Amino acid sequence: MVEKLDASSFLVKATGYSVIDVRSPGEYQRGHIPGAINLPLFSDQERAAIGTLYKNDGREKAMMLGLTYYGNNMQQIVSSIKNQTADKHLFVHCWRGGMRSGVVSWMLDLFGYKVFTLNKGYQSFRRLVLDSFLQQRNIVILGGKTGSAKTEVIEELRKLNEQSIDLEALAHHKGSAFGDLGESHPPTQEQFENDLFIEFMKMDPEIPIWLEDESQRIGSVNIPKTLWEQMRAARVIYLDIPVEKRLQYIVNHYGNFSRERLKAAALRIQKRLGGLETTNVINYIDKGEIENAFSILLRYYDKWYAKGISNRPAEKIESIFTSEINPQTMAAAISCKQIQSR
Repeated sequence: MVEKLDASSFLVKATGYSVIDVRSPGEYQRGHIPGAINLPLFSDQERAAIGTLYKNDGREKAMMLGLTYYGNNMQQIVSSIKNQTADKHLFVHCWRGGMRSGVVSWMLDLFGYKVFTLNKGYQSFRRLVLDSFLQQRNIVILGGKTGSAKTEVIEELRKLNEQSIDLEALAHHKGSAFGDLGESHPPTQEQFENDLFIEFMKMDPEIPIWLEDESQRIGSVNIPKTLWEQMRAARVIYLDIPVEKRLQYIVNHYGNFSRERLKAAALRIQKRLGGLETTNVINYIDKGEIENAFSILLRYYDKWYAKGISNRPAEKIESIFTSEINPQTMAAAISCKQIQSR
């Protein structure tokens, strides 16, 4: 017997089992439950044809067309499930929790699977995601100018059992004009929100959650407004690191990319950097003088970061000076300090 679950129960019970998303590939690519397997009942083209027929000729004819696609596609779904998972419990959803998940679940039930469906479908999951960003959390911001190894420190804090989320990893972007270098294709805004929601689900909102100090926009995605406002009001632990150490860190991390990619990244901030400084950066890159090029860029980013942090309440900023960049040591010092203050 197929059992319907609300979004929260669906996510909890599905832990460790296969989630089957039977929406079309295009719907799945725009956004999906993290970890869900896309086994579409209809292709994008088939779904469009059914929708057009429904609009022009009514529900019955659209359903008849759907039935012509159903047999072969359902066979592929069952075969794929048998090949991809040994689970006998399956969690199935479509967009609204309607006919697509209904007919797939019915067939899987006949094949002996214990099937759970998502009541009101993926759209109910999305409501849960968006509502979650209204929740108040105990957020602590890890701040510091460009080249302070904040992302690495966030990861080291996680290893020390501190709650932390790497926003840049979720965005597939490191935040600056050079942030896409070495990164995979970025997620959609919808998928970024879904992934972020799942990360927050793992955490206790009463215990500090470490996030890196970011602009609201990271690459091609935006931090949800209500979460961003919490981040701007949160306490900041600021890593105060000498400029020469940060410059060397940046050169080590970005200096090996091709000159063409480095120049393209610099040109993206040409208007804000200014014509003369942009020309100087490009010339230094062409000559292979990467440190000189990044020295100019670092001055630019330092100026903008100083402006951003000056808009935060001074009493919420605590600086930690370190003369060397060692993420493991820095994280240990921060964690120890936080434990003492709890």
